[in-house]
Amino acid sequence: MEDTLRESRDKPVKANIFAAGAVLWRPAGENTSDDAEIAVVHRPRYDDWSFPKGKLDPGETAVVAAVREIEEETGFRAALGTGLGKVTYPVPGHRKLKRVDYWVARVLDGEFTPNDEVDELRWVSPDEAFDLLSYPMDRSVLRRFRRVPVDTTTALIVRHAKAGSRKKYKGDDRFRPLDAAGRAQAEALVPQLAAFGGDRVFSADRTRCVQTVEPFAQRFGFDIAIEPSLSEEEYRADPDRGRKRALEIAAGPGTPVVCSQGKVIPFLLEWWAERDGVALPAARNRKASMWVLSLRGDRLVAADHLDSPLPADGLPPRASGDSDY
Repeated sequence: MEDTLRESRDKPVKANIFAAGAVLWRPAGENTSDDAEIAVVHRPRYDDWSFPKGKLDPGETAVVAAVREIEEETGFRAALGTGLGKVTYPVPGHRKLKRVDYWVARVLDGEFTPNDEVDELRWVSPDEAFDLLSYPMDRSVLRRFRRVPVDTTTALIVRHAKAGSRKKYKGDDRFRPLDAAGRAQAEALVPQLAAFGGDRVFSADRTRCVQTVEPFAQRFGFDIAIEPSLSEEEYRADPDRGRKRALEIAAGPGTPVVCSQGKVIPFLLEWWAERDGVALPAARNRKASMWVLSLRGDRLVAADHLDSPLPADGLPPRASGDSDY
């Protein structure tokens, strides 16, 4: 397997089976990656030890698949955090490549019960996990896990969904609503935001921004706090005020979800990353896309970008193929 392993964090790779998983952890000391306990699962079908993972269902994103597979295989609900990239490898017995996207995932609650897919789960140290894991690609994911801090909080910065043409809208542009594609994108964002444990909701004072996070807020009973300083006009007039407010939100409790606009988010993130010495991944910042920020207080530790969970053409993500390996 080592000779044929292909790994990538940034470059796109061609694959025809898609899956997602996580390094599931719980505190075991100082809340660093070396002190965390990691869940390693045994699959009787293959007699192997690996991280919880599984194929994407048709129309499902990797983010949603990761939290679903964690719960199905381990019994634990989890909140995703920092991305760990992806591994791509050939599937034995098939002329296919499988791509698995991985995240750090923190246990929220639950209990393991043996099931058809997983008959044993062990909580082990990273060193013990390295020796127990059956495959080189899982050990490469574990190396990535050990390079990132787990004692971080998460903030989610969302660009508003599609709202039609500004030129064609008759009326005050502050009140331009989402169009049909945008409303579908907003609904598709609900499980994405939930997967990272979003529990506070903020929005620039634009109808299209509020409507983007409204389905998520309504689903979980959250209020939406309006933030005028994070609108395009206010941010352009006083970027320091917008930056200060973003830092205050990020340093607050829980996992905030902040919806803003396309002429705010890239500039805010560039400033933030430069201030804290973090390299941002390439991103087009399309509508309904989001940034997942890993933080210590208001200090940026890592940043991942996720494209829209429902592209503007309305087509769902690609289905995953037919192998469980």
